[in-house]
Amino acid sequence: MARTYVKICGITRTEDALAAVAAGADALGLVFWPGSRRHVQPHVAREIAAVVAPLVTVVGLFVNAGAPHVREVLGQVPLDVLQFHGDETAADCAGFGRRWIKAVRAEAGFELAPLEHEFAAASALLVDSAAPGHYGGSGETFDWSRLPAQRRKPLLLAGGLHAGNVAQAVRDVRPFAVDVSSGVESAPGIKDSQALADFIAQVRLTDTIV
Repeated sequence: MARTYVKICGITRTEDALAAVAAGADALGLVFWPGSRRHVQPHVAREIAAVVAPLVTVVGLFVNAGAPHVREVLGQVPLDVLQFHGDETAADCAGFGRRWIKAVRAEAGFELAPLEHEFAAASALLVDSAAPGHYGGSGETFDWSRLPAQRRKPLLLAGGLHAGNVAQAVRDVRPFAVDVSSGVESAPGIKDSQALADFIAQVRLTDTIV
């Protein structure tokens, strides 16, 4: 039986981290890009990471950040995995002593195979919608049929997911993981405990029947 991992991104409060973990989240995402409404300062991120249960992965999200900034955050926050969500090269993502995920946008002409080759050192690729002006958290979906069934790297599916469509996403794409932010919120950066529970319940239910 396949198991789809669940990453809840854009955590800004310790109470939301606790709610996500209680609902069964496998990973939590902390956003260190100032342009996001879900941006957290390192001291807040450190407090959030401190309450995360063992074996739950803490992911730090960066967008076109310089290496000094990434290292500064790593010096303050115990991140397990780094996620690069901008226009970074593979060389930009490496060298921090952490596993890393490269986010790519499903733009016109998008093809996954060349990106799997370009970012061969990544632990996984995250495919998100290509909403103008957004680096994730747009709440918009994309055409999942553009994703090939055969893939060389683990795939995280993001972009407009919520409890009402995640079951279909899991059935259609069979991703390694699903990544949600705005789809489980009552306001930007504020997670809704019932929405978290409903989203993860849909994933777990679908896992039992696909």
